[in-house]
Amino acid sequence: MKSTKVYSGPDRVEARSLMYATGQLPEMLGKRPLVGVVNSFNEIVPGHFHLRTIADAVKQGVAMGGGIPVEFPAIALCDGIT
Repeated sequence: MKSTKVYSGPDRVEARSLMYATGQLPEMLGKRPLVGVVNSFNEIVPGHFHLRTIADAVKQGVAMGGGIPVEFPAIALCDGIT
């Protein structure tokens, strides 16, 4: 599993400590896939406002499927203003 390479070995102690700080348990790392969830939610574009709810549902599904969901932002392609 590719996620194992990120956390295995003594030279990856910093990466493990960052994940521990976010609440991940040591026994989870390297045994469950790390799954990125991209979210362009923002509070100014009505067409993106619902994406927070969708991302939360996706993260819940990833966790239920045995993965470790990690959400990160993406810039919205439209600003809804111009």
